[in-house]
Amino acid sequence: MSLAPRKENEAASHGDADGSSNEFECVDPKKVLTKLDLRLIPVISLLYLLSFLDRGNIGNARIEGMAESLKMTGPQYNWTLQSFRGLLAARIFLGVAEAGLFPGVSYYITMWYVREECQFRQALFSSAAGVAGAFSGLLAFAIAKMDGVGALEGWRWIFILEGILTVIVACGSYFLIYDFPEKATFLSKEERAWLTHRLKYQGSRDSGHMVAEAAEFQWKYVKDAFSDWQIYVHILVFWGVDCPLYGISLFLPTIVKELGYTSSIAQLLTVPIYVTACVISVTVAFYSDRHRHRSPFICVALCAILVGFIICIAASSQGAHGAVYAGIFIATCGVYPAGAGMVTWLSNNLAGSYKRSAGMGIQISLGNLSGAMASNFYRESDSPKFILGHALEISFAAVGLLAVVALRLNYQRINQGRDAEPVRECSEEEMSVLGDRAPTFRYIL
Repeated sequence: MSLAPRKENEAASHGDADGSSNEFECVDPKKVLTKLDLRLIPVISLLYLLSFLDRGNIGNARIEGMAESLKMTGPQYNWTLQSFRGLLAARIFLGVAEAGLFPGVSYYITMWYVREECQFRQALFSSAAGVAGAFSGLLAFAIAKMDGVGALEGWRWIFILEGILTVIVACGSYFLIYDFPEKATFLSKEERAWLTHRLKYQGSRDSGHMVAEAAEFQWKYVKDAFSDWQIYVHILVFWGVDCPLYGISLFLPTIVKELGYTSSIAQLLTVPIYVTACVISVTVAFYSDRHRHRSPFICVALCAILVGFIICIAASSQGAHGAVYAGIFIATCGVYPAGAGMVTWLSNNLAGSYKRSAGMGIQISLGNLSGAMASNFYRESDSPKFILGHALEISFAAVGLLAVVALRLNYQRINQGRDAEPVRECSEEEMSVLGDRAPTFRYIL
């Protein structure tokens, strides 16, 4: 499928930004959104589930004997995620193949849903990572029983079978994903026009002045993305959430095993953590969309991450294994709603398809450097307490929390300034080119 920004339907009436003009009286919005949810979300969620399963299964393989088979030391396992011999090549190819999936799909969602609908769908999609975490533990537990089949260890079968499943689903998805609303054959002509119209005018709705988003490509929009202050502050938020996410996904089975459980029990104990985190993420996203606010929900989630890892440090020093498990549980339940919120928040506040795609790409690509950092947080020499790893997660989450507060205050200041000043005389084309910097645009807080 192509992920190039859509070309808007220039013939659409201005009407209302939500597409409620007389031209679309025959369109049932709820019916259209239900069609989108059933056609788009399951496929992209399954793809991300398998992507995350492939990235995180190295943690499951480790406690099933991979490190011993490959005669790897603790530091070598940490750097295997980036630079250790044969596994290096496998991880590089995995990264190349899957690097564009998360930013691509996150942007893809904005091509179909308006700002106050995106986080719920982003949560459904990204919660697939949580399902992958739960499913990974169960699947690894079952596959590990194949130890000795074909003269291969159980941990090798984890990679083989999960990799085959990913290839099969990826090939099938090519025929199931639609490029743009204009090409959505499952919608009527009127429904496609309504969908395109509301996306086109969404950014200016709150100002009362209808201004369409720019549709034609200019390199200026890419340059604007690289020079936009908000993207770089959002990257700090991304690190504050993604470092804990990677730390948990790569090392949770190991951490649980170090609490004294067998590898099989350790795999199973990861399941309730991920399932609960998914439910909380989707619930939080629903209310975030309903209230059209992002920052309060992200702040609460980051606080949960902080509390969770603080409990881990305090409990580890006392040897309270149950409390350490509870701390990881709480932190994970903060990571997933924060993850969906932070990506949606930036996409909501970038106007114009091309600037939005470039800005989200910058945020997620630079943000994913957190994976390189987090892969070295939990060293074998620090087990079973992992004080250093937990402390580093706390530091990044604290920086992310401060960045959220800074964003909220600046967005609020800019919105208030635009509300107080009369809209200066500009053509609609000039307003479109300005994008989120136009006086008619209002940031979501």
